[in-house]
Amino acid sequence: MIHVCPLSRLAETVERTGAEHVLSVINVATPVALPARVMADNHLFVGFNDILAPQEGLIHPSDEHVAAILGFARSWPRRAPLVVHCYLGVSRSTAAAYIAACALAPERDEAEIAQELRAASPIATPNALLVSLADAALGRQGRMSAAIKAIGRGKEAMENEPFELRLG
Repeated sequence: MIHVCPLSRLAETVERTGAEHVLSVINVATPVALPARVMADNHLFVGFNDILAPQEGLIHPSDEHVAAILGFARSWPRRAPLVVHCYLGVSRSTAAAYIAACALAPERDEAEIAQELRAASPIATPNALLVSLADAALGRQGRMSAAIKAIGRGKEAMENEPFELRLG
């Protein structure tokens, strides 16, 4: 099970779910206080800005970020949930959770996973650039991007509520 939350709810989500692995997809300079139950080796910090195209002075999602997310997701032993977070739990974390679900369940239809994401979180608006890069890396031939486009932009909110995304 993958749990998604904003940074403000990270400790609470880790404790509630019993997670042992945390994926932080957040701006480079944002401090993340890792909950005590999560060992440093079970945490990946992937730093980039929540943007859809290169902008001066900002870090856009890249193939290297996708490779790091995929590597961490694939190495997660799944004995306990994985928590994925970004600052607001709306864009980067929902994209990373969707990417992980697609990578870890290659037999599942991209649109089915995207619909499940939308049902779990009416607010989720996955970062389209991050999804597009992962789509190419996973050889999904545009299906991941099309599925995310089909669910549309989520509802406006100051931050998301924690939610879960199943793998199968």
